[in-house]
Amino acid sequence: MSEPNAVAETVEEVVPDVWTWSVHDDRIDFVSTAHAISGAEGTVLIDPLPLQPAALGSLGDIAAICLTAGTHQRSAWRYRRELEVPVYAPALSKLIEEEPDVRYSEGDELPGGLEAVFTPGAGTTQHTFLLEREGGIAFVPDLFASMPGRGLAIVGEEEMPDPEQARESIRKLLDLPFAILCLDHGAPLTVDPKAAIRALLART
Repeated sequence: MSEPNAVAETVEEVVPDVWTWSVHDDRIDFVSTAHAISGAEGTVLIDPLPLQPAALGSLGDIAAICLTAGTHQRSAWRYRRELEVPVYAPALSKLIEEEPDVRYSEGDELPGGLEAVFTPGAGTTQHTFLLEREGGIAFVPDLFASMPGRGLAIVGEEEMPDPEQARESIRKLLDLPFAILCLDHGAPLTVDPKAAIRALLART
């Protein structure tokens, strides 16, 4: 799966040492979003998208790349070559361009202190990453998106492998310890994201 053509110019801070950037992804004609977290061992890129070199450099020394799903390879392989860092991908990933350095499963601890939680439905290999900071941060792949003017929404259910399983995964999120929700498609929710999830489930 090729990278998007668009390149983000800047990153935005979500909370200290957690960043996000987005592009209009021509492959899906929709917004795609990436994240980075920084800690004592360096910076970890999560589902990275193309980023201007100066902005990438502002994130510090990159230590690893972690993919929430096999379908979110994006810029991972190019950055692996350029930065000489390992790529972590779900153990079940099959439609993947290159072999990751590490394949992970649910419950595994990933670089940066990320914990992998299996949340399938929108895709067969999708995991949510949990980070114990700021009351908990959840990095969620394709279960839903943050839509301008609409807030949180489930997008593309007709194209999901298992829409009902996706909704079960969304309900599962409510039991996880987080206060900030970072999405692979749209802006993060930093104020009571679980209320937004409950409202979404109630109206759909």
